This record gives sequence, C-alpha cells and structure tokens, in this order.
Amino acid sequence: MGYPYPRQASSGAGPIVAAVFVGMWVVGVTVGIQTAGWGAEQILLIAGLATSGWIWPAAALADALLVGVPAILLALLPRSPAVRATGRAWLLGIAALGVLGSVRAVPAAQHELYLALLTVVAAVLAVLFRRYVEPAPARPAAIGFAAAGGLACLLPWLWFGALGGVLETLLSATAAATVGWLAGVILSALAWAAFHTRVRLVLVGGLVAAVVLVLLGAGLGASGQHLAGMVVLPPLGFALAALSPLGGAGWSARWLVGLAAAGPLAFVDNEEVTLNLLNWDVPHWTAIAAASSAAIGLLLVVVYAFALLRGRPIRPAPVRRWVPAAAVAALLVAGTAVYVGPGQPGFFGDRLFVVMRDQPDLSSIDTSGGGQARRDERARATYRLLVRHADRSQASLRRELDRLHLPYTPYYLVNGLEVTGGPAVRAWLSRRSDVDRVLLSQRLRPLPATPPTSHGDESRPDDPQWNVTMVGADRVWSQLGATGTGIVVGSSDSGVDGGHPALAEGFRGGSDSWYDPARHTRAPTDTAGHGTHTLASAVGRTGTGVAPGASWVGCVNLYRNLGNPARYLDCLQFMLAPFPPGGDPFTDGRPERAPHVLTNSWGCPRIEGCDEGALRQATAALAAAGIFVVVAAGNTGPFCGSVDDPPAPYPDVFTVGAVDRDREVASFSSRGPVDGGAVKPDVVAPGVDVLSAMPDGGYDEQSGTSMATPHVAGVVALMWSANPALIGDLARTRDILRGTAQPARPTYLSRKERDRCGQDANITGAGLVDAFAAVQAARAAR
Repeated sequence: MGYPYPRQASSGAGPIVAAVFVGMWVVGVTVGIQTAGWGAEQILLIAGLATSGWIWPAAALADALLVGVPAILLALLPRSPAVRATGRAWLLGIAALGVLGSVRAVPAAQHELYLALLTVVAAVLAVLFRRYVEPAPARPAAIGFAAAGGLACLLPWLWFGALGGVLETLLSATAAATVGWLAGVILSALAWAAFHTRVRLVLVGGLVAAVVLVLLGAGLGASGQHLAGMVVLPPLGFALAALSPLGGAGWSARWLVGLAAAGPLAFVDNEEVTLNLLNWDVPHWTAIAAASSAAIGLLLVVVYAFALLRGRPIRPAPVRRWVPAAAVAALLVAGTAVYVGPGQPGFFGDRLFVVMRDQPDLSSIDTSGGGQARRDERARATYRLLVRHADRSQASLRRELDRLHLPYTPYYLVNGLEVTGGPAVRAWLSRRSDVDRVLLSQRLRPLPATPPTSHGDESRPDDPQWNVTMVGADRVWSQLGATGTGIVVGSSDSGVDGGHPALAEGFRGGSDSWYDPARHTRAPTDTAGHGTHTLASAVGRTGTGVAPGASWVGCVNLYRNLGNPARYLDCLQFMLAPFPPGGDPFTDGRPERAPHVLTNSWGCPRIEGCDEGALRQATAALAAAGIFVVVAAGNTGPFCGSVDDPPAPYPDVFTVGAVDRDREVASFSSRGPVDGGAVKPDVVAPGVDVLSAMPDGGYDEQSGTSMATPHVAGVVALMWSANPALIGDLARTRDILRGTAQPARPTYLSRKERDRCGQDANITGAGLVDAFAAVQAARAAR
C-alpha cells in the first residue's frame, strides 16, 4: 500500500513559521483560559459564593476571540495548501471548543444532563464540519492499531479511577465516542501528505494534530475533567500522525481519541476534582492517571513510527491482518485484569435524599425545666415521636421501593429516605404527592489507596494553651473546681483517634459510644485529623481542652473532607439515640444515652447536596430533646451573609465564629445576617493557630471556625457540670453564654458601609465566650 495522499509543494518557510507561532498562541491561550476558569470556580467555591453559569460560556467566547482571528488568517492567507489546511483544522477545533465549552454551564450536580448535551452537541458539530472535509475510507489495520492504542491509554484510568452510576457511565461512553467522531472529522481536514518524511510527519504533522486535540481536550468533560483532557489527548496527535500513512486518518482518530477520552469522562467525578480534596485524593490520582495516559500516548508514537513506517518518501510497512486484532484482544484482557485487580470495580453513582412532605410536629414535646432526668425524658419522648411518625408516613413509599427493588435507607430525624437511583428515579419520586423534594446525596468514589494519615509535628504542650487561657477555662478549673465531669460531649467529624493521650481517658466506652456508618470501624479512628483536633479542643486532657473532665462519644460524617445529607443525619441520629454496632436506629436507639453537648465543625453546602432547609428538622428535634448543639459559622468570610451552609444559620443551634490572639475576628470567619435578618454568629472563640491533638499522638496548629466551635462546647460542658440543674435548659444556657461574653474586635471586607454587615454583632456575635464568667453565672442560676 502506498502513501494515500499526493505530495504537496513547498512555498517557503514564512507560512510555516507563522503556523508555528499561531499554534503556540492557540495552545498557550487555551490552556491559560481553561485553567483560570477552573481556578475561578474553585475560589468561588472556597469563598462560599455562588458559582455562576456564565464562567464557561465567557471563557469559551474569550478563547474563540483570542485564537480565532489568527487561525482564520492562517486558513485564508498563505499560498501553501498544507498551511491553509492546518489553519482550517485549527479553526474547526476552536469552533468546537467554543460550543463544547459553553455546555459546561450546566450545573455540576446535573452531570447526566451535561453528558447528554455534550453527546448531542458534539454529534451536531461533527455533521456540520463534514461539509468542510473530504472523508477518507476506513482502513482495518489503521483502525485496529488505533483501537489498541486507545485501550492502552485507558489502562491507567481502569487502575486509578472509578466509575459513577450505570447511566452516568453509559452517557460518558457515548459522549467519548461522539467526541472521537468529531476529532476524526476535524483531523481529516489535515494535509498529512505535506509531511513526506517520517520525521516531519511525526514531529511536524503530530504537532499540528496535537493543537487540534488540545482544543478538543479543553472542551472535553465538565469542569475539572477538562484539565485531564488537555493532558491526555494532545500526545495522541503524534500517534495519529504515525498511523496516517496506513490510511483512514479520520477513522483512526475516532477510535484512538474516543477510547482515550472515556478515561477522564467515565472514571472521574468532576465535583471531586476540587481543592477541597487536594491532598492524596481524587485530584492526586486524576493527575497520575492523566500523566500515565499521556506517557502511554507518547510511547505509542515510538511504536507506530518504527514498526509501521519505512522509506523516503514514507511507505507503510506490510501488516498481517491478525496483528492489530491480537493487540486489541491482548489489551482487552489486560484492561479487565487491571480493573478487577488493583482497580475499583463496580458502579459508584450518587444517591438521592428524599424529604417527605409530612414532617413531624414537635410542639407536643414539653421542653420546660432542666436537669439530667428531665433531659432524658425529653430525649425519649422526642425519639418515640420521630420514629412513629417516620414509620407511618414512609410506609407507602417504602412498599413501592421494595416492589421496584430500589435499595433505600430510612431516616427519622429528618423524615426522609436515601434512595439508590438516577435521574429517572428522581423524576418519579418528585412527582409523588407524599414527597416534598428530592436532593442529591453525593457519594465519593473509591480511591486506589487510602490517603495517608495526617500527623502533627508539634510537641506535647505542658501548660494550658493560649486559647484555653483566653476563654478563662484554666481559672474555672483552679478557682471554681469545674472540669466538665459528668457531661458527655458528642463529636461528629472525620473521626477521633481514641488512643491519643489527650483523649483516651475521656472516651465514654460501652457499645454505643462510637459509630462509623460507612467504614464500620469498631473503635474510634481518624485518618484525616480534623475530628481529633477539634474534639481535643473541647475535652483534651493535655492542656488543649476547655473541659478536660468531660467524657466524649464520636461519629464519622466526613470522609476525605466531604459529606452528604445522609451521612450528616447518620451521626445526628446516633447522637439523639445511640445504638450498638449493627443496631437499627429505628428500634435500637437509647435516647437516655444521648450526649449532652454536640460539637459540629462542619457545614453542608449545596455541592454536598444540601439546600437551606435540609437539616432544619434535625436541629429542631435535637433542641426539643434538650441537646445543646454548637456549630461552626464557616470559613467564607469576610463577606457579609456568609453564614449560609446548614446548620449554621438555624435559630436552634449555637453558631461560633473565630478570633485570633488579639481578640480580632479572623478574616475567614463567616458573618451574618442570615435569611430573615437574624444575627449570626452567636459568639466567637479562639480559632487562629490553635494547637491541639492529631492522630497517632501528635499535635498541630490549625485555623478555622472549626477550631473555635469546640471551645464553646467545652464551656457548656463546664457550665452544666458546675450546675446540673441547667442540663437541657437550652434557653438559659444560651442567655448566659451571650450575656457573659467579652468584647471582640470586628474586621471588615472594606470601609464601605455595605461591608459592615448591618451591625458588628453579625461579625462578633455577642462577643468572645468567657468560660469563667459563664460558669459563675451558671452556678448562680436556679
């Protein structure tokens, strides 16, 4: 078989130099804009601001304007047919990026819709672009080698990635195939015959094709996935150049690019490519998979160039028909072995959280009075009411889910269920008269290896730390004799290192003091460190905790720094009515064993599936049961109105902001007012460079309202320990905390009046919590 295209005449070096500069400009601008777009989204996410759908259409328009004009000139002006063909191919790629990038405006939570639109748009573009290219016939040998190369590029994703739901996976495969078709159409426009030696074909022709694939990679996938696309696809341009003498360049691109594109599309959850999971999590493994896939693409270039090309001018080497078929078969076997071996086989799609329309009426619970016995009575009454109501109101839906064989988990603290299902199930549930709304319950995909445990490198403190003395806790111990004895603090977080010297003696013990709803560990553990750090600031016994005499129980609701509505409810239900391992929360709960105070250094933003009212019923029920709930304000300051992630805005929780050593509110501390104009936070506490415990016996300094929150939980433990008659009396406890708080200095986003958040109380709350004054007031209360 000879080279299928005629050799093109040269017209000088000028057009070639111009093409080189245009190509460099196209790549630099595209990579810069697409990376900046993702970075802007991440900044908005971390700042707690709404991510706007205009970012990606604006990025696509900017990209098209900046690189489109040079590509048009390159397609029209040079005398060289090859250079003009290069300009046309790049222009088609730019047009494709402009349209595909705009589809990314679809909200991240509606990923199936995004994939369906990506498929349709890519198919429409492929049909339209075919008018401008002359299709070449398919060549079996070229297709076989291209398919084998695509399967080889998939191997890292089969190892390091994980699939989403069934529908999501099918749509990802369809979208990848359609993008491959589009790539084949565009690359058919290149004048491959102009590069009439092996070196020129692979290097120069490959560079021309790589620029096209940079553009398509930038349009491949939702935000985050496209970063991997820009790494994986461009090396395949060189491989396609080496395959082009076999004929059917467009068909080769369809298979090679289509299979390679399935990696980032199918095996990466776009919402997990986030700075919130930067440390040895999905972004880490995505980068490894993308780099490995790109390296395999470059290796294909060497294999194809030396095995398939010979002579000057180029003549394809003879290929036995069974060779490409054998290569495909071998890679299919290898891919299967990788996927079921070191890979993460199975489907890991998001679930649905169904909020029932009929929520329980808690007004019948008598919330008057205080004391341990009264608190236990309230907890039992609340538990019984919630369970009966959920069993009755969910009965019809549970029967229907059983009939359809749809797995589900019922909840009572918020009357709802977590259901396994995709968009079709969500649409069906939303139409039911007994359902109020259906939220997404985000599910993290598994990793190929457990992230390393976080360790602190600070030494064990000998004396109470500055944050403990700032709130006056050390004076409470020495002068008032209260350390929190008899009070139990509940922590819902990333876990707890139960063997840490600061925490080991305080664990309440028994079969109902630890719950890990996902990993089902039987003893307190923590690999992230966040939960150990925060709990030790409340009850730590090595100078880190405000109430070192208090006991604690724990639950895991944050896995790899993210949660979802169901995981948060798992722990809150456990705190209302603890149960033994393997127990049923509906029948085996022990409300009389509920902790007195809950410290919650987390919030549930929309990216995790919560809306404003997702946990409202839960905190109302905990308050009815006489459990004091302390929550972090959030770290999305200094913007006003940034106390917005549930449960921080709710009136029946006590919300805490952060100050530094100078009693100045930290710039990151979230501010009010909340919806309706209510003042939040309630108080502030030390939250900057706080030294506390870390897993495996270490200590570390960390900052955040997460660090401030446990100080207030510890102060409540001291108050209730000093005067048990206050146990469960939430109103008087809140009044004492606010009334005894000391002044704190507010900080502002700017000097403008609108950035003062209405009043300083929306920045400082009532002020800095004062343990000594609060315990004195608690003792005087009757």
